[in-house]
Amino acid sequence: MNNSQKDEQNELQEYLEEKARQEQKKKEEQEPEPLSAYDACVLKESAKIHELIAEAQKRPKDE
Repeated sequence: MNNSQKDEQNELQEYLEEKARQEQKKKEEQEPEPLSAYDACVLKESAKIHELIAEAQKRPKDE
C-alpha cells in the first residue's frame, strides 16, 4: 500500500468514526417514545411467562 492509499484509508476511518459519534449522540438526544397500552401489556405478559418458565425449570423432572 502506498502513502496515498494509507491517507485515504485514514481519512475514511476518521469519517466513519465521526459519523458513528454523530449517530450515537442523535440516539442519546432522542427521548424514548411512551409505550402504547398494547406494548405495555405484551411486556407485562412476557415477564409473567419468563417467571413461569424459570419456576418450571427449578422443579425436579420426575413431578
